[in-house]
Amino acid sequence: MAARFSGVLQLTDLDDFIAPSQECIKPVKVDKKPGKAAAKIRIEADGSYFQVNQDGEAQKLEKAKITLNDCLACSGCITSAESVLVSQQSHGELCKVLALNKAAAPHEQKLVVVSVSPQSRASLAARCKLGLLETAQKLSTFLKGVHHVFDTTFSRNFSLLESQQEFVRRFQRQAEDKKALPMLASACPGWICYAEKTHGSFIIPHISTTKSPQQVMGSLVKGYFAEQQHLPPDRIYHVTVMPCYDKKLEASRPDFFNQEYQTRDVDCVITTGEVLKLLEQEGVSLSDVDPSPLDTMLGRAAEELRSHRGGGSGGFLEHIFIHAARELFGIHGASIHYRPLKNKDFQEVTLERDGQVLLHFALAYGFRNIQNLVQKLKRGKCPYHYVEVMACPSGCLNGGGQIKLEGESSKEELQQVERLYESLRAESPEENQAVRELYEHWLGGWGSERALQVLHTQYHAVERASSALSIKW
Repeated sequence: MAARFSGVLQLTDLDDFIAPSQECIKPVKVDKKPGKAAAKIRIEADGSYFQVNQDGEAQKLEKAKITLNDCLACSGCITSAESVLVSQQSHGELCKVLALNKAAAPHEQKLVVVSVSPQSRASLAARCKLGLLETAQKLSTFLKGVHHVFDTTFSRNFSLLESQQEFVRRFQRQAEDKKALPMLASACPGWICYAEKTHGSFIIPHISTTKSPQQVMGSLVKGYFAEQQHLPPDRIYHVTVMPCYDKKLEASRPDFFNQEYQTRDVDCVITTGEVLKLLEQEGVSLSDVDPSPLDTMLGRAAEELRSHRGGGSGGFLEHIFIHAARELFGIHGASIHYRPLKNKDFQEVTLERDGQVLLHFALAYGFRNIQNLVQKLKRGKCPYHYVEVMACPSGCLNGGGQIKLEGESSKEELQQVERLYESLRAESPEENQAVRELYEHWLGGWGSERALQVLHTQYHAVERASSALSIKW
């Protein structure tokens, strides 16, 4: 896979995987300090810059840096170069934080939590030739330089439940709100970033406001779990392990920053591949690591792993389809049959009764299919009620942060990861007792104001700014 960011974060509309853009046009502003006279700039042999005033006094100048927030707020391109991925979102930064935390005085130490995505776990299991439970237990041991290791399958329960309810609400108000449908999935940050920058206010009303599983986990860790530990949110350092580099951008969104405590819901995102680098740096083979019990948010040891039906991108289409069929039309246990269109990454699902189409859903994976979907919307010819949109072809199991298997073709490696991912018993979010407890006792019930505040977000159209730096000569 040539690129690490998803295709929609690249600077072309032809290929799903191309090299990141180096044409960043974000103007870097450095605050000028008031001075009485002009100063000279001296460049040293090592490339560092010094400001020399009239008295001959030299002062080293800071390097101008572009952060992930700058990329999100800039309309100059659809991508940020890998060099912009910065020190704050890497496995190197995680190692640095763990070392500093260990050396700090006890009252200054942070509680470190790592949340692992099921897609990353499947990729690691395929690479290390282990089962999923074995991988999770061994990874829990390896990461015990941290205090707790959680599974984001738990937070995905909330994303699925909120998406289900949101769709029903939108469907019921479609007569008075022309942009209520189609509802477009919101779990993929590559798609969201592209939508905000390229189609802005046209597309945003269609996007589900439900947070992704990563960001729901951030809310749970810095909210519920912090309360249980009797800690303020800024005393917890939260790391996620994700299948895609775009998740680093998502964690950096200002919407997921707590102004009161000056902390992010997710402090650091590392990819599956970066976990492998950590193992290699330590000279550790995951196969040789002893297993540890799995942590859970409610303090009970987890004896087994569970998953959700509906594929490696979270199963949003299937869960919403089954829920809507039951709630809107009284059809229980609706069967799902996918109908591929031009390719396997664009498929349709319909619910019919007496020859009438009641629900018309689709999944659209990869940039070319996303473009086709948007064009249908703009022409007013989009027939769908809901679309599961993912930036990467084949979805999250094929994310740019996943591990490349040695000696395997991309197709074979994806099939291997899919087989492992689908080997777990699927559970309905409604069946999860811990999820029900949190809704009842912490969120104030289904559809409560607190649930909307904690589990939903908003999007922002990025205005195009003219800059001479963006002109191509």
